[in-house]
Amino acid sequence: MIHIAKPTPLHFLPLTDATVDEFYDCLFASWVKLLGIRDFKVSPGAVSALLPQNDALKFSTGAVCGQAIMAAIDTVASLAMHTTERASKGTVYQHTHFLRPAVSDDFHVKSEVLRFGKASAFTETRVPFAATGELVAHASLECAF
Repeated sequence: MIHIAKPTPLHFLPLTDATVDEFYDCLFASWVKLLGIRDFKVSPGAVSALLPQNDALKFSTGAVCGQAIMAAIDTVASLAMHTTERASKGTVYQHTHFLRPAVSDDFHVKSEVLRFGKASAFTETRVPFAATGELVAHASLECAF
C-alpha cells in the first residue's frame, strides 16, 4: 500500500482563535482527537488548551499516563508552531520532565515558541493542573521548517 501525505492546509495560516478548531480537525490523527483536547486559545507564537481528565487515558494507578500527556504537549506545541505564515514540517525533538502524578484534575497545556528560526523553531510547553496551577510536566520541543 502506498501512502500519499496530505499537504498542510496553508489557508489556515497564520493560525488564530478563529481557525484553530478547523485546522486541528484537519491536521491531526483520529487517535489524537480522542485525547479530548479543547478550548484552544491562540496568540502569535503561543497556544494553550485544556486536556480534561478521561478514564481512557488513565493507567492502573489512576493517573493519566505519560504517553497521553506527551501527545497533548506535542499537539499544542505543533499548533503554536503554526501561528506564523510558514507551515512546520513536524516535531524533531521532544524532551519532557514529569514533576508529579497526573491525578484528580484537568490540565492546561500551554506552549510558547521561544524562537522561530530559518530551519527550526523551539518551544517550551508547561502542563499545570487546571485548578491549582501546580506544574505536572514541562517540555522543550524543536520543530523543523
